[in-house]
Amino acid sequence: MNERCRIVNVYLDEKTVPRRSREVDRDRAVAIYDLLQENTFAPVDGLQGPFNLHLSVEENRLRFDIRDDSDWPLTEFTLPLTSLRSIIKDYFTMCDSYYEAIKTASPSKIEALDMGRRALHNEGSEILRDRIKSEVEVDFDTARRLFTLVCVLHWR
Repeated sequence: MNERCRIVNVYLDEKTVPRRSREVDRDRAVAIYDLLQENTFAPVDGLQGPFNLHLSVEENRLRFDIRDDSDWPLTEFTLPLTSLRSIIKDYFTMCDSYYEAIKTASPSKIEALDMGRRALHNEGSEILRDRIKSEVEVDFDTARRLFTLVCVLHWR
């Protein structure tokens, strides 16, 4: 892994993070842990890392505040959330169904819901990756973990 093209810390704006369930907190923790273990994050303007990434939502826009590893601001960009709104809503609905099903449903129903949840997550990750490619290049796994964090910032 190229140390100059990676995130070493990620921070979510806790003011914009609503109260979450245990499952959502677990998903957030796993996404951050996995992201920090392995990621590819290369700003297209040639900035070199490693990077601290601060994520927040401001006026219906996702803000990427990219800093060096001593937290000095380097660059930032925003992404309108309208392109992700529908997939996030569908993903939330599927997650709610999945979390409810694991309490009482049959293994085959749980598996089907999990497959649907993963498919929506992959679709959202590809949309996010496509929308940020003019600012930063990320691999698919990094996009998946970032999509999870974007969802955490929206979870109600």
